[in-house]
Amino acid sequence: MTADEQSATTRRWTPESASAFGRAVGTRTAAAVLAVTLLSLSLRLFALGSRTFHWDEARVGYWILRYAENGIWEYHAVIHGPFLYHVNKYLFQWFGASDFLARLPVAIVSGLLPLTAWLLRERLRRVEMIAVGLFFAANPVILYYSRFMRNDVLLAAFMVYALAFYVRLFDTKKPRYLYLGTLMVALAFTTKENVLVYVVTWVGAAVLLFDHRLQLVAGADDRKAFLREEAGKTWRALRAGRWGLHLVLGLVFFFAVVIFFYAPRSQGISEPGLWKAFSNPGMFPAVVEEATVGSWESFVSKWGEGNQKSYLSTFKSLGAVLWAGAAALLALSVVGFVTDRYVGERPRDVVSFTFYWGFVSVLGYPVIVENAFPWEVVHAVVPLAIPAGVGLAILVRWGAEAITDGDAVSATLAALLVLLVAGQVAATGVSTTYQHPADQHLDADETERNKLVQYGQPASGMGDTLERIRYASNNNEGIDVLYYGTDFYVGDESKNDRWAAGGGWYDRLPLPWYTEKYGAEVDSTSKLDVVGSNPPPVVIARADDRDAVAGRLDGYRAFEEEMTLWGSETVFFVDEEYLRGQSSK
Repeated sequence: MTADEQSATTRRWTPESASAFGRAVGTRTAAAVLAVTLLSLSLRLFALGSRTFHWDEARVGYWILRYAENGIWEYHAVIHGPFLYHVNKYLFQWFGASDFLARLPVAIVSGLLPLTAWLLRERLRRVEMIAVGLFFAANPVILYYSRFMRNDVLLAAFMVYALAFYVRLFDTKKPRYLYLGTLMVALAFTTKENVLVYVVTWVGAAVLLFDHRLQLVAGADDRKAFLREEAGKTWRALRAGRWGLHLVLGLVFFFAVVIFFYAPRSQGISEPGLWKAFSNPGMFPAVVEEATVGSWESFVSKWGEGNQKSYLSTFKSLGAVLWAGAAALLALSVVGFVTDRYVGERPRDVVSFTFYWGFVSVLGYPVIVENAFPWEVVHAVVPLAIPAGVGLAILVRWGAEAITDGDAVSATLAALLVLLVAGQVAATGVSTTYQHPADQHLDADETERNKLVQYGQPASGMGDTLERIRYASNNNEGIDVLYYGTDFYVGDESKNDRWAAGGGWYDRLPLPWYTEKYGAEVDSTSKLDVVGSNPPPVVIARADDRDAVAGRLDGYRAFEEEMTLWGSETVFFVDEEYLRGQSSK
């Protein structure tokens, strides 16, 4: 066989050859995908609780702790969907609240993403499956936000799972994949409101795929015949194997999951609640209405305003994050899509579909987001990992063919490109996720900004001060922490027990998560006289008030911390008696 014939054979890929290939090397490929998945989980679980909670993590974490305490929850779009609330509530009750445990659901769900490559085994080659899994496991953007208690990675992951299960449904015609895919879509709806954007992008991508089919048909009459044939095949498929029944049951299943998550919980108050309805069935209509109609109205209203800034400025901000954390993935996704689209007999649906999905997200999110926060790029990076894996596999195959043909130059070039991609991904991931996860800069000279860290992330080094607060709270009776100043003052601290909190509570973040977790008694004042009258073990004030507060305290040591990346210098005054007690432990 000539080199040209060998290359052409490599490019030809049909479902039949895919199945044969899977049978021939299925065990080795499955083992490789499993190994990548274990790597993915390890990267996420290692030191998962080491970074101090971001403001957004702390805000949600606090409300989960309050929900676990009082049993009251209702959906508020501004703090996003109920998935983390319900899942983490039980985790906290069973195992105790911690930074590690709070982030664990996101780490696990995203860490298992490489397994979706195995579900696509009829559509991807062996090397492509492994490459896709590696991008899911180690891309710096996906990795960083997989170690973050936010919904963005959860949403993207659930939709990739859904796509993989639906593709498997088409490949095997087994009803279980319909229900698994529907479960994933339902769970996606419980994470964040921009799942509606996913629905739109999926519809658009499906239309483009159907257009692919029409383009493969020669003339207008042939296209009409093709449409009639496809409609007939679809109708016959629905009639055969009870698919109509499965679709109805799948829809019921979807709404059952959504209602379960969105139904209000109202322990100890007079309002309707899910668990109350089981002892009072007449309450079910009100619960279902709130979980569906009420939640939907709030859900949709979250997207009412969109981006209030210029498109170009937002695109530039998000583009900088993409370039810093996913440059190789973006480039290889284009290579994978273009090669698959125009080389060989016909493009593969899954490659085209995910590229359209991701590409539209790159262009569309600057239109719809309220703020150009770096985690928004997750919604483009995750789907583009699939065509990027195809692009990386092309480089690997190119090198392998060059070695077979004795072409040392091409083999060396291909190896260098693969190493360059691997090195860039690894270096960026290690720097942003492990070395500088809470730092504004990635270098000692402070010349390279850490694009993945958002302003609400407290600066690194806060852990020791938090430990001092924990020790004081556990070894004191009465008020443990006193906030001073108008920034932190709340007239009635009991207003913080249910959403939303009052006064200066939000300027305290991320501390409310930690003080609630420690079981600390918290109070606040705007009067210096109160500070000096029987002060608690910990007093917290802005740096501007340091001297005034210090003058009212005797025997306290001051520790200054940044509550955000910059511009939020805060002083923690800790009674030295508790410092001595802590050091003796």
